[in-house]
Amino acid sequence: MHIHILGICGTFMGGLAALARAAGHRVTGCDAGVYPPMSEQLQALGIELIEGFGAEQMALQPDLYVVGNVVSRALGPDGAPKFPLMEAILDAGARYTSGPQWLSEHILHGRHVLAVAGTHGKTSTSAMLAWILDQAGLQPGFLIGGVPQNFGVSARLGAESAPFVIEADEYDTAFFDKRSKFAHYRPRTAVLNNLEFDHADIFDDLAAIERQFHHLLRTVPASGRVIYNGLEESLARVLHQGCWSEQRSFGSAVSDFCAEGEADDFVLRQRGHASGRVRWGLSGVHNQLNALAAAAAAEHLGVPVALAAEALGRFAGVKRRLEVRGRVHVAKPAPGLPAGAGAAPENAHEASPITVYDDFAHHPSAMRSTIDGLRRQLDRRGGSGQRILALFEPRSNTMKLGTMKAQLPWSLEHADLAFCHSGGLGWDATAALAPMGERAVVAADIDSLVQQAVAAAQAGDHLLCMSNGGFGGVHHKLLQALRQRFDAPACAKPKSAQ
Repeated sequence: MHIHILGICGTFMGGLAALARAAGHRVTGCDAGVYPPMSEQLQALGIELIEGFGAEQMALQPDLYVVGNVVSRALGPDGAPKFPLMEAILDAGARYTSGPQWLSEHILHGRHVLAVAGTHGKTSTSAMLAWILDQAGLQPGFLIGGVPQNFGVSARLGAESAPFVIEADEYDTAFFDKRSKFAHYRPRTAVLNNLEFDHADIFDDLAAIERQFHHLLRTVPASGRVIYNGLEESLARVLHQGCWSEQRSFGSAVSDFCAEGEADDFVLRQRGHASGRVRWGLSGVHNQLNALAAAAAAEHLGVPVALAAEALGRFAGVKRRLEVRGRVHVAKPAPGLPAGAGAAPENAHEASPITVYDDFAHHPSAMRSTIDGLRRQLDRRGGSGQRILALFEPRSNTMKLGTMKAQLPWSLEHADLAFCHSGGLGWDATAALAPMGERAVVAADIDSLVQQAVAAAQAGDHLLCMSNGGFGGVHHKLLQALRQRFDAPACAKPKSAQ
């Protein structure tokens, strides 16, 4: 089959393209702004990419068009269609479908699907689960909205009839199918990580999202398993609407799966019994909860919890999840000499680096969890006096609408300084961050943001960049400007997320 994918450079659609190619289909695709790294990954697979959504692509005559949810019936300022190819498909009566629907029919059908849903942690938990199953010898397939460091790819077909792990997004499917994506996946194992209000552009309130999560429960068979976070009242409400499958809880002290110890070194307990110990480089209670969910899901396939714990100890994290992008050494002045910009004095000693991180956090709760996780990690390593400088951009549709602006001071509470990129916002970021006083800085462009953050940076600081987009290359700009300010060489970049 020849499929032509509209919106192929998105994480989900790009992963779908890789799976289709691995399954033996001919794949072509188009997108606006075809650029690395996705373009390079797809071209390496022999997938032809076309820039834009021009109607002339009808000449490819594929068997089927697969439409990503970036595509709409929107009109430009001149009244012309923003996606001429989609209009041509409709006019011609050509066959088309959505990405989730195609995936359900051609990849997931007949396999044990493990779907990981939730407002936060979907990518990390899916990656952990896929890694556990891989280490158990099950050769799983997966489609994840990030790149697990252990695999180096976001999608893999896996062995024939092997289990398949999929990140189950509640966002809508396509302009012609407003159901949540996960309604198509028909999982036998469903993980409900957490549930908060998000996606204000398509959901009116939390109850509307809870209703979609209940639609997911309706698709799990009686022989299946629903794994849920026992700390979440919203998920309790979802389950109260009806559940027809086996249930397993995690998180709370009375859950089926719970943790005992710090987030980077804990005992995993199954129904009160110590079943394994996880020692790893990840931080934060959120990752501890993700690990519990992944172990509970793997156990449904017969993987012992002890084996899951061992595998998690070798889990290297996911790109853009507290990923260290680089370090810059700053010479520490000898006693009695002031610290400052410029070359280090001859009697300086003991280099103390400034570390720059990249993280995908963009919802206020996720931002707070990430900052808290980093803070706990630093405290455990004896760096309790080190500062966290949080740089962020409210880039998601929900954040752009200003729906959660009042939560920003709370989300940044444990950062020493916060730097907000306010470009493109329709609300006043300065007013929203006013409760933070002088700890918050707002900049309308990336270069100004970098300049202000670098001017404030000191030896030993941790600069945490949070965005669900590219953030204008802020990480590279920060590292370059820090080296110039401190006349310092670059430190070696770590091989994996910390």
